[in-house]
Amino acid sequence: MNTRAKRTLTLRDVSEASGVSEMTVSRVLRNKGDVSEATRQKVQDAAKRLGYVPNKIAGALASQRVNLVAVIIPSLGNMVFPEVLSGISDVLEDTALQPVVGVTDYLPEKEEKVLFEMLSWRPSGVIIAGLEHSEASRAMLMQAGIPVVEIMDVDGDPVDSCVGISHRRAGRMMAEEIINAGYRRIGFMGTKMPLDHRARKRFEGFTRTLAKAGVEIADQEFYSGGSALAKGREMTAKMVERTPDLDFLYYSNDMIGAGGLLYLLEQGIDVPGKIGLAGFNGVDLLEGLPLRLTTMDACRREIGVKAAQIIAAHNAGDLDPEPHLVTLEPTLSAGDTLRHKR
Repeated sequence: MNTRAKRTLTLRDVSEASGVSEMTVSRVLRNKGDVSEATRQKVQDAAKRLGYVPNKIAGALASQRVNLVAVIIPSLGNMVFPEVLSGISDVLEDTALQPVVGVTDYLPEKEEKVLFEMLSWRPSGVIIAGLEHSEASRAMLMQAGIPVVEIMDVDGDPVDSCVGISHRRAGRMMAEEIINAGYRRIGFMGTKMPLDHRARKRFEGFTRTLAKAGVEIADQEFYSGGSALAKGREMTAKMVERTPDLDFLYYSNDMIGAGGLLYLLEQGIDVPGKIGLAGFNGVDLLEGLPLRLTTMDACRREIGVKAAQIIAAHNAGDLDPEPHLVTLEPTLSAGDTLRHKR
């Protein structure tokens, strides 16, 4: 695990890396003055390579920090993240720190932009979803000189501290339950994996465990867009028509799983006798469904709480400077859509 930088980068660092004067670097980064395009590009490339972010409050505060915590998440529409934010907010409420939220839409280039803007205001800490970042984003996080907590996932190499679950383990646990219950013809539906790294890791753990038991995914479908009931209904209808001998459907999240469940019940299909179902996230809103969807709790609120506690402790000087890795254990909720083990 890497330790974060001890010194904040300055104009001089960019000047030395680009081979131009500090005054010219300042002009380029403030987009002021007459600077050739070649020189401008040289400075911008050096700044990006170093992870340098200009300080918008330089000279305004003696501490060079504001009592804000940058919280960067991929979506507000996904029901997972409001619970994470609730945990963060509850902890920081008793401190001088205030969370400020930025949304990336799962796009690396947007994450770069959001991170750049937030770090330019010199927050007291960063809480950011995921372990996968562009080289530029990772450089900014490494050079920020403040506590950084990556959340939701522990399968990877953190920049600093990390709080989450192992999504590969979560996929493995679900596959074991499905196999033990006697299901063998399994279909998978989920988000497009290049953008949703955590869903990809669950899928990896899931398929590897099936393969060890001699079972392969019989059908699969991926989509772009939000986790919607309508999308779950649509994909489920297509899949059961395309592959009618499926006996289990595994969804990358509960919302599309709920849509699939409602479709199957409307068609009079026996769940879990003929087809079993499972989702992921343990979303409380789905408690009103005709059957309780089999799912897995991703420890959402607890992740927010633990991450905020690390930031708050650093800010109060109560935590040693070494990175912290907090691995939480997902728990399976059997629900009504997975038949009893044989």
